[in-house]
Amino acid sequence: MIDFDRVHSVADIFRVQADKNPDAIAQIFEGQETTYKELYDYGCRVAQGMIAEGCKPDTRVGFMGKNSDSYFEVLAGSALSNTVIVGVNWRLAPKEVAYVLKDAKAEILFVGAEYYELIEGIKGGCPDLRTIIAMDGGHAAWPSYKEWRDSHEAKAPDLSQAPENDVIQLYTSGTTGYPKGVQLTNHNYVEVLKQAVAAGWGDWEVDEGNLVCMPIFHVAGVNVGVIGFAHGCKNVVMKEVDPAEIIRLVETYKIGILFMVPAVILFVTMLPDIDKADLSSVRVVIYGASPIAEDLLLKAQEIFKCDFIQVYGLTETTGGATFLPPEDHDPARGKLRSCGKVSPGIEIRTVDEDGKTTGVDEVGEIVLRAKCVMKGYWNRPDATKDAIRDGWFYTGDAGYFDDDGYLYIHDRVKDMIVSGGENIYPAEVENALFSHPSIADVAVVGVPDEKWGEAVKAFVVLKPEESATEADIIEFARTHIAGYKIPKSIDFVEMLPRNPTGKVLRRELRAPYWEGHDRQVS
Repeated sequence: MIDFDRVHSVADIFRVQADKNPDAIAQIFEGQETTYKELYDYGCRVAQGMIAEGCKPDTRVGFMGKNSDSYFEVLAGSALSNTVIVGVNWRLAPKEVAYVLKDAKAEILFVGAEYYELIEGIKGGCPDLRTIIAMDGGHAAWPSYKEWRDSHEAKAPDLSQAPENDVIQLYTSGTTGYPKGVQLTNHNYVEVLKQAVAAGWGDWEVDEGNLVCMPIFHVAGVNVGVIGFAHGCKNVVMKEVDPAEIIRLVETYKIGILFMVPAVILFVTMLPDIDKADLSSVRVVIYGASPIAEDLLLKAQEIFKCDFIQVYGLTETTGGATFLPPEDHDPARGKLRSCGKVSPGIEIRTVDEDGKTTGVDEVGEIVLRAKCVMKGYWNRPDATKDAIRDGWFYTGDAGYFDDDGYLYIHDRVKDMIVSGGENIYPAEVENALFSHPSIADVAVVGVPDEKWGEAVKAFVVLKPEESATEADIIEFARTHIAGYKIPKSIDFVEMLPRNPTGKVLRRELRAPYWEGHDRQVS
């Protein structure tokens, strides 16, 4: 159990475990084991290093690299120094990375070897960035992380962590094409820990194997690690998703807790000889972050033969909202298409355009009120005011409750596409495509995809006497936006359907592709 009498901040998680379980294994990465005492000491060194670099409390600290044990050392150091770690999505295009670092006003950046060249190319456009740490060493101009870390004292800074202090800032795509920094506080994280325990899905065991395979620039990847540390679990960290490696690590380290997005579940179920794998250690599979097909869920249950739990939440709610417990994964219960019951400590309503609560089976926008809701969007007071009204966070998802109080996602108010766990806003892709010299008009929607849940599809109107092929436009997009945002297919049309005010009717574009499918958001 988490010691909530002592855990009041993210920093306390590492401090308390170092005291209670100093010699227990905190994390394993590529065979390298780190105890809880070592992890805390490393965090203290990193914290002292940040302070020596001139970082004041609330300074943003960037991290751009794939999953590693070092990330959680930097997270611990950031929490202990009252700075704010900003996970940068390494799938972004260079100018998108530059935007995030500049928007965050990041003063230090920890960067993995795969992205040295990218950062060299954009650092001149990040005026606040004064120190770059080479996580894997080997850079002529930037200090090596381990040498830098170990040059500082393993002593916790004399700082207290207030509940309202920002601790993690994650960027989420924006409807205007610009990502927004979501400010998550110590209080937010303590509340999510309490909710997870109360709901039962986050009540894990000391020394239990917990696989951290989802990227740490997502709230899911961070949370799986943080919850594991809070319980004193043995976190096994994967650099990046590899279905065969997931199974190898499950067998090697007797993983008990396994969080995967539906796309990864699909890839795992498709592995040759998956039926011969020893999955007996897996106690629970937790899933969420994108749509899942009912047939895939049933197949995965047959393979893993363990409890399954779905969680629905957003970055802005620190990942908390609803959960579908194991007993509701029995098809006879008729709840598999829902995203479950409201988590303890959270209030959820569905409302109409006037903000009035809708009735049973009546679709409305999902709004929620809870202590896990973000402080706000970094330096975006107008966006924060629009998202949080009278204490209620407006999710942008449309859904309804059934007679039993189970929430069903019906559609997305803001037309967001979820592909393989990545959030993609049509406006962002459209803005990129509009700059193509042959394109007069464009609209982007999500269509069903067996692997990714949804795929990006563009409808393009060409300028008179202009020509372009699908391949031309996709290649053009590749230079402007991240790979996962690029349309997988393009239809050329004479005009786009619009309402009397000129708004594109994306629902009409989507409708033919979703016939026979249920749009789900997990």
